[in-house]
Amino acid sequence: MTPMRVLGIDPGLRLTGYGCVEGDERSPGIVEAGVFRLVSGSGPPPPIVERLEELADDLEELLARTAPDLAAVEALFAHYRHPATAMVMAHARGVILLTLRRAGVPFVELPPKSVKLAMAGTGRAGKRQMQDSVASVFGLASPPEPTDVADALAIAFAAMIRRGRDMVSP
Repeated sequence: MTPMRVLGIDPGLRLTGYGCVEGDERSPGIVEAGVFRLVSGSGPPPPIVERLEELADDLEELLARTAPDLAAVEALFAHYRHPATAMVMAHARGVILLTLRRAGVPFVELPPKSVKLAMAGTGRAGKRQMQDSVASVFGLASPPEPTDVADALAIAFAAMIRRGRDMVSP
């Protein structure tokens, strides 16, 4: 299999996790991983438009540093107990997808259950199981923190396994 570099993104308006991985499913390695902190400290969060602008700027810088062949973004989902979360996430996802398109990076959108199945072998894996699976697959001494980083690495790995199927070209 031809090695590829994939950027996984776990969208959020407080923290957006990212994980850039390289290689193939048998020997994946981490290029860079972390979070964009869009809200810091105590007090009221900045207006949403400021956080979205910061997200776009941070992502542009990350794309320039990592030069991924493909990006993978968690697909939008809504839980009946938290419908407003989907609306807030849609803002972040829209900025992310537009930034990827403008940068010329092809992308895929992966549902959380597909990512969990690829990473942990079950679509119902919990946060801790996902963190442990990410640590195991990437040979890490301890699970990545915060969980947004583990989620982003799992998204990237799931896209690597799929080899870009259902990819949206810029």
